[in-house]
Amino acid sequence: MTERMMRRELVMLVTARLAVSVALLGTAVVLQLRLTSAGLSEALYGLIGWTFALSAIWAVTMRLAERRPWIVDLQLAFDTLTVSAFVWMTGGISSVLSSLYVLPLVAASTLRSRRGAVIMATFAAVLHATLVIVQYAAELSPMWALWPAGTSGAIPPPQVASYTVAINTAGFFAVAWLSGSLAERVRRANVRLADASVEIADLQAFNQHVIDSLAMGLITTDLAYRVLTFNPAAETITCCSAETVRGRDAFALLQLPRSFARKLDGLPARTSERVDYRYTRPDGTIVDIGLSAAGLITSTGLSGFLFTFQDTTESRRLEREARVAQRMAAIGEMAAGIAHEIRNPLGSISGSIQVLRSELSLNPEQSQLMDIVLRESERLNSTIRSFLAYARPQRPSVGRIDVRPILQDAALLLRNSAEVGPDHRVEVESPDSPVWCEADDGQIRQIVWNLATNGVRAMPSGGRLLLSSHQGATPHEAVIVVSDEGVGISEADLEAIFQPFHGSFARGSGLGMAIVHRIVSDHGGEIRVTSNPGAGTLVEVRLQDRRTAE
Repeated sequence: MTERMMRRELVMLVTARLAVSVALLGTAVVLQLRLTSAGLSEALYGLIGWTFALSAIWAVTMRLAERRPWIVDLQLAFDTLTVSAFVWMTGGISSVLSSLYVLPLVAASTLRSRRGAVIMATFAAVLHATLVIVQYAAELSPMWALWPAGTSGAIPPPQVASYTVAINTAGFFAVAWLSGSLAERVRRANVRLADASVEIADLQAFNQHVIDSLAMGLITTDLAYRVLTFNPAAETITCCSAETVRGRDAFALLQLPRSFARKLDGLPARTSERVDYRYTRPDGTIVDIGLSAAGLITSTGLSGFLFTFQDTTESRRLEREARVAQRMAAIGEMAAGIAHEIRNPLGSISGSIQVLRSELSLNPEQSQLMDIVLRESERLNSTIRSFLAYARPQRPSVGRIDVRPILQDAALLLRNSAEVGPDHRVEVESPDSPVWCEADDGQIRQIVWNLATNGVRAMPSGGRLLLSSHQGATPHEAVIVVSDEGVGISEADLEAIFQPFHGSFARGSGLGMAIVHRIVSDHGGEIRVTSNPGAGTLVEVRLQDRRTAE
């Protein structure tokens, strides 16, 4: 028996003892008032007071009894002696209080198991038999009258007394055996119940840990779509706390269309419905969400709905980049050969036109046509050269470089170029300490130049172009940021921004961003573009400094 169970049983024993004492005291007072000839002695009142005193003593020593079982045995023995005293004071063999022996026996079976109850039954039987023997001996000789009986009158014949003692003794052992068996069963049931409670608590804790550890958001609702549970991943994805969303409508919380609810209403059992959409957080951030919903089936049937969802913003971005990479690889392989085939005859055409122009006598109109052919041939050759640089890049000469001078040089060239007008501001922001990365110096300059010229072209009416650099989240990461206040890029165009020949400017080959993406990918870096139409564009390039990382 655990200390907790022992304490509970001891409290019950003390309470029962006090209840019996109060009942005996009340009975004695009633008899004294109604039956003045009852002859109730002061010793009886003293005995009742003794039971109260014992209850107080056992209540004080309860904590000791929890750890020392012999104190419990002592309590039960004193209780049996006290019952014997009550029996003797109220007539001995004729006492109506003989049934009180049952109380310490039941207490013994509860506190000390069946074996303890049998021992206590033996003790009670010995005390009861001794009490009767002394009572009959007192009738034969006054020297045996050790304690005056509480009632007067004739006692039954010895044969009747023997029968009564035998019946009481059998009753003591029967009560001890039966109450002990019942106590054992209750004790085993309590142990099983405690074990089951621990297992249930462990299972509940394990289930809660699983739910809390899920990387995906999980929401359960009732049949009216009111939120019941909201795990930590759901809080992270939606930026809403569980306390504020419980009881709210799940469709309003997750910004799902009501048409999706109609799909759930007719959803077959143990099937799910999937939807991908864009979610706006309370702070205005927009993320991509992939959500699945299914019925919550319990033993009583459909009791609610289960929503699981993930932030798919990053995975969708990677998918877009993978599609771009696959498309560019296919285009590059096919077009590289075509570009070579075009470049060779183009060189022959350009050379032939130059020879003809120098040898023939041309009028002004013919001379202008020759100039157009040569200029367009050069432009086409420049486009092919850029495309070949994109499709068949040179092996980079990797070294550890500081990106700050590259930004300064690009800004200086831009300020002195024809594309920058008086309303343009080209600014550079960099920390005082070096921003290292492991890359090809020429290719990084090409990245910065392509991004910077795109930024200037996006601001035909002027604006601020900012070139900045800083360390990333880790010391071995360098970040280059180019931001403008130009026309911006629409959401539909963002997905195709790195595709070849997707340029939106009048000047340029349409390969600038494709080349930037290819160089960043070759260096194992990452490029991110965020833009608001009419408010400008921000391009962030992240490169690694592997030497620092190692």
